[in-house]
Amino acid sequence: MDEMEILQRMALAIAIGALVGVERHWRERDEDEGSRTAGIRTYTLIGMLGGLAGLLEQLLAGAGQAAAPPGLVLVGFLVTLTAVFALFQYREGVAEHRFSATAVVAAMLTFALGALALIGDTMLASAGGVVLAVILASREFLHRAIRRLRWVELRSALILLTLAFVLRPIVPTEPIGPFGGVSPAKILIMAIVLAAISFCGYIAVRLLGATRGELVAGTIGGLISSTATTIANARRSRQSPAVRALAAGAVSAGGVSLLRTGFLVVAVLPSLAERLLLPLAAGAAVMFAGALVLARASAPAQDREAEGQPKNPAPGNPAPGNSEPGNSEPGNSEPGNPFDLASVFKMALLLVGVAFAARVASQLWGDGGLYAASALAGLADVDAVTVTVAGMLPTLDPAVAARALGLAVLANMLAKAAYAALLGTRAFALALAGASALALLAAGASLLLR
Repeated sequence: MDEMEILQRMALAIAIGALVGVERHWRERDEDEGSRTAGIRTYTLIGMLGGLAGLLEQLLAGAGQAAAPPGLVLVGFLVTLTAVFALFQYREGVAEHRFSATAVVAAMLTFALGALALIGDTMLASAGGVVLAVILASREFLHRAIRRLRWVELRSALILLTLAFVLRPIVPTEPIGPFGGVSPAKILIMAIVLAAISFCGYIAVRLLGATRGELVAGTIGGLISSTATTIANARRSRQSPAVRALAAGAVSAGGVSLLRTGFLVVAVLPSLAERLLLPLAAGAAVMFAGALVLARASAPAQDREAEGQPKNPAPGNPAPGNSEPGNSEPGNSEPGNPFDLASVFKMALLLVGVAFAARVASQLWGDGGLYAASALAGLADVDAVTVTVAGMLPTLDPAVAARALGLAVLANMLAKAAYAALLGTRAFALALAGASALALLAAGASLLLR
């Protein structure tokens, strides 16, 4: 490490300390001089101290076996800093009658990041400094979020994290059964996707309200799986009065799915871009327009529900949203549970089973069964068909490939309409079916105009 690199790394250590110090000083900016333990100068010096400790550690490590044991310098500086800083924080806490270990931990992390900037990865050190400052600055937001957190939300988040980070790594990935079998890990991943979409939709509604929340959640869910988003929203439409908002989210997810298919076509099937991009874009535009219309139509009703007024109040009938026992929020249209685990796994099994049936059809009927296999696979996912068709080129006729992908898109849209009819309310199913029909008409018209 030359002198210029040492100077650059030391500057980064000082900058990390200054960044944390700005946040700490700003929070106590109205305090009198001498009444705060540490501000911008102190944290800047802590970052510099970490950098110097890292530099000394590196110099001693290069001095050979006669030098101090590895890590002794860093540990010694860190223990001393922590003890002194904790003493000052204790005296300040006693004087102001408050208790908090945040400042001590922030000082320790600033020292550690300063040392990392000298002897480790500078990108990791700078990213850690930014994350530390953001966490410190988010105190009020995090406290408000915890106060608003409900047990059902915490429980669902813990279940989702357990599925994703505890069960998923230990579930077998090897397929089981004939015709390529079914992977247990794939079923679990699909269940995680379905649960995550439902949970994100729930949180979006809690933060943004029913109309905007469902539209945003549906759009984001479409990036993951429009089919899963449609299933999740259809199930929720039976418990929530915000049916149009849920339908807007599902329709928006469908539009995102068409755009995503278009991007995949450009990426892996560029020879088919001229044939398919215009129909996909036309269908997506209609879907997005339909989602906006549904969202605008649902907004006035949601506003009335937020005020505790029913859309069509009848004498002696309670306002919508207040019929459930224990619901203390007037007009609340939020779902009572972010996701139901049993239903999530049933839907995951259904989607994986459909994909398996498509693979069986393709293997039994050979190349002649490509259309049937594409249509069957499209009942669950269009991306798999896109990648499969891409793998068959250039031996496959482009016209046959385009028809196969078109059948998959058509089957996917029809399947989502069928899922909506089976799992959702009549109003939800009609809204989704109407938007899908108009999108198909737009796509067909674009083909005729070419």
